Amino acid sequence: MKKINIISDIAPDALLADGFDDAIIGVSDVFRNGQYNMVAAYDKNKILEILVERDGMDDFEAEEHFAHNITNNYVGENTPIFIDFMWALAGEEKEQYVC
Repeated sequence: MKKINIISDIAPDALLADGFDDAIIGVSDVFRNGQYNMVAAYDKNKILEILVERDGMDDFEAEEHFAHNITNNYVGENTPIFIDFMWALAGEEKEQYVC
């Protein structure tokens, strides 16, 4: 079963970021406007990889596009969230941080 189908089943109101299904990591409960909403959660670094590989952007262009066109695009209470993993920031291997 595809990730988007699973999210549709468990969080039917969650909005998805078009073209970034491979970057979906799950769902999260967020508190917005006085209530909890279950939203889609994305791996920011995977989105950046997709922008570089699929769209031919360099790293700077991908960061700029992400900041201005993806995370700056609030479309309501069910807007997805984007996670920036600490292992990626530190340049460490992600296996060191698996719980």
